[in-house]
Amino acid sequence: MLSRLRTTWSLRPCISLCRWVHTKEKGKPLMLSPRTNKGMAFSLQERQILGIHGLLPPKVETQEIQALRFQKNLKKLHDPLEKYIYLMGIQERNEKLFYRVLMEDIEELMPIVYTPTVGLACTQYGHIFRRPKGLFISILDRGHIRSILDNWPDTNVAVVVVTDGERILGLGDLGVYGMGIPVGKLCLYTACAGIRPEKCLPVVIDVGTDNKTLLKDPLYMGLYQKRDRSQAYDDLIDEFMEAVVDKYGQDTLIQFEDFGNHNAFRFLRKYREKYCTFNDDIQGTASVALAGLLAAQRAVGKPITEHRVLFLGAGEAALGIANLIVMAMMEMGMTQAEARKKIWMYDKDGLLVKGRQQGMDSNQEAFIHESPGDVQSFLDAVNAIKPTAIIGVAGAGRLFTHDVIKAMGTLNERPIIFALSNPTNKAECTAEEAYTLTDGRCLFASGSPFGPVTLSDGRVLTPGQGNNAYIFPGVGLAVILSGVRHISDTVFLEAAKTLAEQLTDKELAEGRLYPPLSNIREVSVQMAVKVVEYLYAKGMAFHYPEPVDKDAFVRATVWKTDYESFLPDTYDWPGVNFSPKSI
Repeated sequence: MLSRLRTTWSLRPCISLCRWVHTKEKGKPLMLSPRTNKGMAFSLQERQILGIHGLLPPKVETQEIQALRFQKNLKKLHDPLEKYIYLMGIQERNEKLFYRVLMEDIEELMPIVYTPTVGLACTQYGHIFRRPKGLFISILDRGHIRSILDNWPDTNVAVVVVTDGERILGLGDLGVYGMGIPVGKLCLYTACAGIRPEKCLPVVIDVGTDNKTLLKDPLYMGLYQKRDRSQAYDDLIDEFMEAVVDKYGQDTLIQFEDFGNHNAFRFLRKYREKYCTFNDDIQGTASVALAGLLAAQRAVGKPITEHRVLFLGAGEAALGIANLIVMAMMEMGMTQAEARKKIWMYDKDGLLVKGRQQGMDSNQEAFIHESPGDVQSFLDAVNAIKPTAIIGVAGAGRLFTHDVIKAMGTLNERPIIFALSNPTNKAECTAEEAYTLTDGRCLFASGSPFGPVTLSDGRVLTPGQGNNAYIFPGVGLAVILSGVRHISDTVFLEAAKTLAEQLTDKELAEGRLYPPLSNIREVSVQMAVKVVEYLYAKGMAFHYPEPVDKDAFVRATVWKTDYESFLPDTYDWPGVNFSPKSI
């Protein structure tokens, strides 16, 4: 009898210990992971079953109350960088709460998590760094990239955003500090298009930096070496692309972001027929700019084929926009040569014309024309070419001077003025300058947000923000759902037309050239539906069977911010009697 009692007593601590270890292992990691943490929204039953009861205050909160606390704390902050740090801190602790608040106030918070504040955050990255949010791959890791990808905890990645940090917005070479850009882009993939966060992978490729300030900064977090421009750099990018496809599949979307002009174009040419890839600075910017022009033509009353466009800047953004405008004009019946004659470019070395001795490359050849006369300044170019639209993508600051804006107002009844450079201090002009100097007649869009402008006659005009976020999330969602292997420029032409169609006449009358950012989730979903329809119609989709109802197909995949229950699935077996009975 004594031996039996001893046996029973000796088992109890073991059973208790095993249960304690099980619940602790199951419960505490749920609280520590931003993907599963619910904070005080864990129910009493969840807290008890998961072994976290007592680790939280007694109150059980709804997500609504949590969001209210989040929003009230955010409103107490006035410095944009402080807001960015606070927002990223919430993302690190509670992912669903972060996205709920971001989506509910996207118009106010997008400039914080994305342009323009993300640029400031990148410049200060080494000072505000708390925990890594993506993969850092250096040129010293050549030959081992696949093993680095294996270290990423999520195995079902659908979209990768990668940068080498050479041309971060209009801020230049920031090396590994450029990680803020892919992180910000992927936030918008989730907030705007509902792509699940665990399917998103931000990557920075570190090959050094030519930024002398960073190379002397003890807080810099990358390699202390000049940027490697040898064959080893190309080999590294090749290995990265192969490793991503090998691990995640041929239909993995790889978005290039903020590479230097030369590398951006050649990588697009090199990889576009081999991988599911696009360059947002070239193709995404082109699509959103073209959408603005297509919307503007409704107000101007003449088709895009009758416009003359003068670019300030002749880099990847300008060339991407120009080539897509040419495609749009050709779709309306013009020849390629005729369309190209409608487009002019002016950069730091002057107008792109035949006989110019310096500063031109092969990517610009299609838009080099005969000289229109003596052009010594951008104002001279405006007066000589008489454009209906000027588009600034130089990232060089206030070069749409008062004289330039007034000249556009003299030459056109409804001048089109797009100041698309980012961040805000790099914009070619402000919305107020554009509207007031043209008596409210211009059609204005910017890359960074500007507030409404009240004119002297009392009219209030709301400027449109030519934000790539109108394009890449919806296109990305469509590409992922359709199983596309290669992305054609025609996809971005279709996206531009879809975006322009979503602008209402009322919004156009308010001065907008794009729908309000507050509607961007619906805008992105509708764009994804249209692009999915296009991809199947053109035989580019590889997801089978083809969904009959494309709208329902897209909407069913959109990720939501509602908390999940961690309670076990319990149920009864109706009609079952466990007592023995005679047969």
